Amino acid sequence: MSIYLTGKAVLDIQAGAPNNGRGTADQGNVTPVKQHRTGGKTYPYGSAQWWRRMLRDSLPETETPSPVLVNGKDAKQQAYTSGRPDRYTDDDLFGYMAATKTGTHMRDTVLSTGTFVSIAPERPTRDFGTMNRGLPTGANPILHEHEFYTAALQGDLRLDLARVGFFEQDGGVRKAALSDEAVQEALQAGCTETTRRGTSGLLLPLPERRRRVAVLLRTIAAMHGGASQAAHYGDRTPALILLAPIQGGNQPFTRILAPVEGEIRFFTDTLREEIDAWSDLIDGTVYLGWAPGFLGDQRETARADLDDLIKSDRLVIDHPRVVLENLATAIETGQHDAWYQD
Repeated sequence: MSIYLTGKAVLDIQAGAPNNGRGTADQGNVTPVKQHRTGGKTYPYGSAQWWRRMLRDSLPETETPSPVLVNGKDAKQQAYTSGRPDRYTDDDLFGYMAATKTGTHMRDTVLSTGTFVSIAPERPTRDFGTMNRGLPTGANPILHEHEFYTAALQGDLRLDLARVGFFEQDGGVRKAALSDEAVQEALQAGCTETTRRGTSGLLLPLPERRRRVAVLLRTIAAMHGGASQAAHYGDRTPALILLAPIQGGNQPFTRILAPVEGEIRFFTDTLREEIDAWSDLIDGTVYLGWAPGFLGDQRETARADLDDLIKSDRLVIDHPRVVLENLATAIETGQHDAWYQD
């Protein structure tokens, strides 16, 4: 059974507006943040598309982005990447649909992402501002408003390791990932033909598949971007990230964080029970990156409560950047090659 790196990431947003919503005419000159209501309470959120865009934009300069092609105009305008996952890491990891005159080719995402929703209910604040610079004497200032909030946003993640660097062509997909011409070019560049999960396709050499996963993990550790950086610049790297190599890709860690009497709590008992319940499908260590200072002293309490799991190498707790860097290095040097098997 295939291995997936499955878990969640938490972003600690301090007085930020990282993902704006769509304003309406009745709101006037106000830029809202994305938010939804459930149970009569308001929860700010960031869309999966927003987080993926930040991640994609944070890829290192050494990774050439797939060129974006635009054709048509007005309502019929289309934009898509070149659709060459054999050449570009972002096309491989994030997927695409490229519809051209010669045919349509597509690739489902290898990295699945949930919506990043505030763990606790939080009502956004409306900030008031004016534009009066350079206006003539006696003119009224131009008024504008926008929303921001302080909240911890959590979202689920899943990386399908067996599909990194494997481009489906026939047998289990609606559209082939590559054109016939691209297939020949990919084969000449070192790809091989194989079958995975009943679908035939092309496979990149193992060293390149290792490298791409390592690049992704290191990029998560150094994420930046989002909306409103001029007025609300802040940390966009995960304050907490949990990843586990799990057969089948289930997500057992949804309920390890929850609000209690207005404060976010990390439930070590829940994490322990989930690790025990899924121990037959967890392939090795569970990785927990936790930034110091996030959730007060709960990090050290969790370390003490889970000390037996740490000593038995079933769990690692460290800074998110350290955890992601160490995991990236282990993958890049071939220590987890079994995870890439179909």
